[in-house]
Amino acid sequence: MTVILFLAILVALILVHEFGHFLVAKWARIRVDEFGIGFPPRLFGRKRGETLYSVNALPLGGFVKIFGEDPSEAALSGPDAARSFIHKPKIVQLAVLVAGVFGNIILAWLLLSLGFTIGMPTALEQAEGHTLTDVRLVTTSVLPDSPAEKAGFLLGDSIQELSVGQFSVRPEKPEDVAAFVSAHGKEDVTVLVSRDDRQKKFTVQPKVGVIANEPEVPAIGIAMGVVGTLTLPPPLALIEGAQATGGLLRGTVVGLYHFVVQALAGAGDFSQITGPVGIVGLVGDASALGFIYLLSFTALISVNLAVINLLPFPSLDGGRFLFVIIEAMKGSAIKPAIANTVNAVGFILLILLMLAVTYHDIVKLVTS
Repeated sequence: MTVILFLAILVALILVHEFGHFLVAKWARIRVDEFGIGFPPRLFGRKRGETLYSVNALPLGGFVKIFGEDPSEAALSGPDAARSFIHKPKIVQLAVLVAGVFGNIILAWLLLSLGFTIGMPTALEQAEGHTLTDVRLVTTSVLPDSPAEKAGFLLGDSIQELSVGQFSVRPEKPEDVAAFVSAHGKEDVTVLVSRDDRQKKFTVQPKVGVIANEPEVPAIGIAMGVVGTLTLPPPLALIEGAQATGGLLRGTVVGLYHFVVQALAGAGDFSQITGPVGIVGLVGDASALGFIYLLSFTALISVNLAVINLLPFPSLDGGRFLFVIIEAMKGSAIKPAIANTVNAVGFILLILLMLAVTYHDIVKLVTS
């Protein structure tokens, strides 16, 4: 079921991206030869006007065939050359190329806005000026191989009570948990949590060395935050959704920048990248937490897809964008043979990178 859910999300995100290209190309009167759901072989299709709308066998996304985006003799000098992508003004070409990115950003904004309309889990410090309901202290991460992970803690557990013998505390903030664990560092701590409207008890032995920057402090290996539900009327939800989308964009760009800098310096770490196999697991985790969490995670993937597509790498929208800029600066078109070859090589490199990341995901899955 998780795999099917992942494929549905993937198809939706890629179709939104391709639909952005499609709409702007149609608006610019560029000939669009095909808009496909999935990848060939083709199952069936229907032609309306000049465009074939097809459904294909491989459910891995979708595509749009824009006449002249990949230069050819027909696009350069054929009878319909005036309606080819490469004969349109550079500003129009750039608009077509970035339309997919904007499609994914708009989708993320709408998903997050819907989340705030329904009721979005929100950290207390991020809800300034708003009233939260169902405020609780929850785990926001569980360190691998920590006492908490071994005991069975999960992301999103609501911490209700900690006790050692006759001593107990009902924590209201992360500092309360840290202080209690530190004070009873050599004893078994019983933690009462709420998960899926059911209560569970875990017994965990704190250890020193769990927190890297505080190696002498006993800890169980969880990060916590005070979270509540923020519900807004649609107009305010749209504003909050836009702000949240902006935050995701900034975080994604900064994270990608640091990764690229580390990779160029020879310090890149594959553990920072998650491929399709890893994302399937994350989709399963998000869906287990609830619909709102899945909605937020889908918005996050959509923003990541938008940012990655803007990278100036051949076969990505950013690479094609760079080609258009180069052509505008040099005053002439890049030779079709060169452009097509560079894009083909870029596509092969992307496939190889995806295979490497997938292999790493599988190794992590097997060894975890």
